[in-house]
Amino acid sequence: MDHATGAMGSLLLKLGDLLVEEYKMQTGVKEDIEYMRRELRSMYIALRKVGDVPRDQLDLQVMNWAHEVRDLSYMMEDIIDKFLVHVEGAETAIKPHKLKSFVKKMRKLFTKSKIRHEISNEIKGLKDRVQEAADRHDRYKVSDVVVSPTSATIVDPRLLTLYRDTKDLVGIDGPLNELINMLHDGHGDMDKKLKIVSIFGFGGLGKTTLAKALFDKLQSPFDCSAFVPVGRNPIMKEVLNNILFEIDKTKQPELNEKQLIDKLRGLLESKRYFIVIDDIWDTEAWEIFKCALVNNCCGSKIITTTRILDVAEKTGEVYRIKSLSNDSSKELFHRRLYGGNSKNPSDLPVKVYDKILHKCGGVPLAIITISSLLDNKPVEFWSKIYNSIGFGHENNSDVDNTRKILLFSYYDLPCHLRTCLLHLSIYPEDRFIEKDSLIWLWVGEGFIQEEPEVGLFEIGERYFNDLLNRSMLLPVENPNKCIISGCHIHDIVLDMICLLAKEENFVTILDSNKQYTSVHTNARRLVIGKGEEAPSAPMIQVRSFNAIDSADKVPSLSCFKVLRVLNIKESSSSTTPHLEHLGKLVHLRYLGMGDMDIRVPEELGYLKFLQVLNISWVKKLPKSIGLLNQLKCLNARRADITVEQDWIGKLTSLEELWVYSVDSSSNFATELGKLTELRRIQISIFILGSVNLVKSWASALVKLQKIQVIDVQDIYSRDTGDVTLEGYVPPQQLRVFNLSYHQPGLYASIKTSWLPNLSHLSLHVDSPDVEIFGRFPGLVYLYLKMDRPVQGHYVMGGAGVGLFPKLRVYKTRATPGQFLPGAMPSLEYLLFTVDVWTSRDGNIEFDFGSLMSLPMLKKVVISMFSGEDIKDEDWYKAQNTVRHAVDSHPNRPSVDLDTSSRGRFECLDNPHAYGV
Repeated sequence: MDHATGAMGSLLLKLGDLLVEEYKMQTGVKEDIEYMRRELRSMYIALRKVGDVPRDQLDLQVMNWAHEVRDLSYMMEDIIDKFLVHVEGAETAIKPHKLKSFVKKMRKLFTKSKIRHEISNEIKGLKDRVQEAADRHDRYKVSDVVVSPTSATIVDPRLLTLYRDTKDLVGIDGPLNELINMLHDGHGDMDKKLKIVSIFGFGGLGKTTLAKALFDKLQSPFDCSAFVPVGRNPIMKEVLNNILFEIDKTKQPELNEKQLIDKLRGLLESKRYFIVIDDIWDTEAWEIFKCALVNNCCGSKIITTTRILDVAEKTGEVYRIKSLSNDSSKELFHRRLYGGNSKNPSDLPVKVYDKILHKCGGVPLAIITISSLLDNKPVEFWSKIYNSIGFGHENNSDVDNTRKILLFSYYDLPCHLRTCLLHLSIYPEDRFIEKDSLIWLWVGEGFIQEEPEVGLFEIGERYFNDLLNRSMLLPVENPNKCIISGCHIHDIVLDMICLLAKEENFVTILDSNKQYTSVHTNARRLVIGKGEEAPSAPMIQVRSFNAIDSADKVPSLSCFKVLRVLNIKESSSSTTPHLEHLGKLVHLRYLGMGDMDIRVPEELGYLKFLQVLNISWVKKLPKSIGLLNQLKCLNARRADITVEQDWIGKLTSLEELWVYSVDSSSNFATELGKLTELRRIQISIFILGSVNLVKSWASALVKLQKIQVIDVQDIYSRDTGDVTLEGYVPPQQLRVFNLSYHQPGLYASIKTSWLPNLSHLSLHVDSPDVEIFGRFPGLVYLYLKMDRPVQGHYVMGGAGVGLFPKLRVYKTRATPGQFLPGAMPSLEYLLFTVDVWTSRDGNIEFDFGSLMSLPMLKKVVISMFSGEDIKDEDWYKAQNTVRHAVDSHPNRPSVDLDTSSRGRFECLDNPHAYGV
């Protein structure tokens, strides 16, 4: 589903469901449904076309028609869903007395017949509404008229950056020098090869400005040069003509694309050229350019700019343009605001001044835009202006240019990505957005449609990564685990999507900042911000209710009629929402309660359509959860699974399972094997109390052939010996494999060819041959756990070259022998132990010089252990030796020493004392 089409996509599917025999529709009603399906398909196509046109370029009649049809689709889906729920019924969590059950069944038969009659009447009314919309579609010629005639001519706002004086640029010297070094990183014959560098970053960071400054600085020694903009929808013939004209400086006869490419190849064959291709949006365009730009071994250089990471990576070596530093931001702000004249910061309203710079986030375009709004305004009005700053509200050319530049990126997104991006308007500015929760929210909202043999989370993760690659989101990575855990949204992007979401009635925000607040009477997705009260009137049309920082403002659940998403995040208040009437929310697909400790009632079992249950801090889950056979995600990371809760095997649709502990007396291990759709399992404490349970656990893993993440922190196998999985063959799609218990022989039995996608590996081993792990092609994180530290017990095998090609984090409870050249070329984070106990004079038996073989090293964490009788001078000498050795590395990586284990060698049995 996408916002441009409302609920049209899922509505068409449900209309098809109504035609099946089991609903026993009257003949006339079936004909009406079939008519509506035909008309709605046509409208669906028209809405998709309308959605691809910028709002300010749309004909007003077409825009109004699109709004009406979207509202009609929501209303129709609500009516049909009510019918489906009534007919199919919601099973009760607790079976009533047999006599009551019989009476209830008889009553249900009568009710279903009555409901079918009601839906027949509703459908006849809907048919009339659809007919009216179809007539207007034809009357307004929606399929033909989409662009407003007043917006036919659009000037690219980036054109001005090509003619900006270099002396007016701020913070450009550092990036210029970095790019020059990248272009000339070879010597002799190496420098004669064609060098291609792609400048990557989101709209407004100054990619074009930087590329133009580099072009002006370097072009003179080259035989020929060209700077050519491309744009979102290029006409390739025109772009090739522009390159040819800048190189040849003569007007050419009319040539087609092939002739232009041949002409360019002939001209460039023996020349040293420098060409900048600005603003490429897809790899197909680059492939055409590449045909014309020959590699002639004359030392030619090509610079490209793009806001899409995939394009940058396929073009050449990537240079990620950075935001301006705080000092450079201030300089640009002052220069734009005061025309280069110095201004004493004490004359400025400090608090709002800092808030303005923070909102700009070091983005030159944002700084120029906001400073232009403040130009000629008295400083006492800055706070008011800041609070009213919004995307496209002001009649200002810089604001308008900013809006256009960002909208280029927005309208280049496919419809489904636009929908996911607009949904992010529910979050306040500067909020960290957790990736997993966000993707499951998209699932609950219905933004992600199922694909054969692909999990819903996998599809959502692809959407998330696409938004990152297109620079619409800013990734947040846990550097110690090499996992992107979430994202931020830049404030200027958030302003854009908040305004678009309001204009499209996609999200209604009730917030103390009234900038994006709109009338809630027709709200479909409602957000209650901090300090706001929820509407007291029934919200019969609200499909998604989000209380962000306002858990104490959630109204009675009885006021919702068609709610699909109930998302409550955090609260500064100690009050937690009551879940009374939860069982009445029969349409609910997503229930998220953030990090609140609440009691989930047995009524949960009534929510038969529930797909996502995100209740992190609940300790105990109700038995009725076993009735939720459509559940895809169960995130109860603080919950304990006990013998009374053997319902896990009933959740056959489950893709993700996250619980805290599993009791040894439960049948969890046996039931787990029934969850054949499972993609991810995370357990903090797993107690296996018998040999049979150990075997059941091993047998269950074999059955999980779609599993991608196995993350089991602590397994206790009481008096059962090793929990052995020797001979276990993990499925090829496994990405994360974390088993923190003793697994003798497992690592030796796993062949690297079996796991091409393995990126994170954490195993408990005795004395491994590290070279085994070095041959996993995609491994970025490796943690080898041991019962006790091992002193210098292994060395990188062979010459080291080619081992661990992508490894970025390596942790081991041992003292490595040495790191040889060519192994771990990407390693950034290293954690290991050194034993000072065996060298009481303060010497350490580790070759710190081998750290020089790790060219990308950024951080080293070392735990130091000793015996009780070590002397103070030896202990401190050892610390100084370590610090000096790490400081000698060319990168000057940061070093953290854990010295808390002096004289307490046995603390290694506690992994938390180790600092992992």
